[in-house]
Amino acid sequence: MSTKNDILSNIRRHTGQTYDMPVIEPAAIQYPDAVARFAEVIKSVGGSAIELQEGEDINERIISLYPEAATIASNLPGIRIATINPDEVETPHQLNGTALAVVQGEVGVAENGCVWIPQNVKEKAVYFIAEYLIILLDKNKIVSNMHEAYRKIRFNDNGFGVFISGPSKTADIEQALVVGAHGAKGVVVLLTT
Repeated sequence: MSTKNDILSNIRRHTGQTYDMPVIEPAAIQYPDAVARFAEVIKSVGGSAIELQEGEDINERIISLYPEAATIASNLPGIRIATINPDEVETPHQLNGTALAVVQGEVGVAENGCVWIPQNVKEKAVYFIAEYLIILLDKNKIVSNMHEAYRKIRFNDNGFGVFISGPSKTADIEQALVVGAHGAKGVVVLLTT
């Protein structure tokens, strides 16, 4: 069996003419009000986007949205109501039973209502194990389409990130929709400035 380099050498040797990679600029969709479109789309997939008002306390807003959340996971400095820090657990299993996770989003996409979340916690399980998820997102970081989003995202040293759009959903062949089967039952994006 040939090695990878042998195969690539054979391909190069048998290639007749080569061409430069073309520059492709897709005619991607643009929205005049990306924030409004983002809020509309995330609502259509079962989530919601709420804009924080100037001077509004983020911790009070979170408590008003989830007053019965007993276990709140977050490593964000401004989230004083957190009861567990996902950076301080020894194993991801210790996050089991988390009622609410508050995480930081980096880029929002208006065309599909998703938010890019780089792994900025030790245990990425917090993004998926929490019953409910609040994503903090600067509304100035909402772009119209995925082409723009991919130009903006960066991987940190953890090398992991995920796009999340609304709560998790799955449906079987009997067309029974289940929300929260393999992730959060509810997702709220708090838009900040």
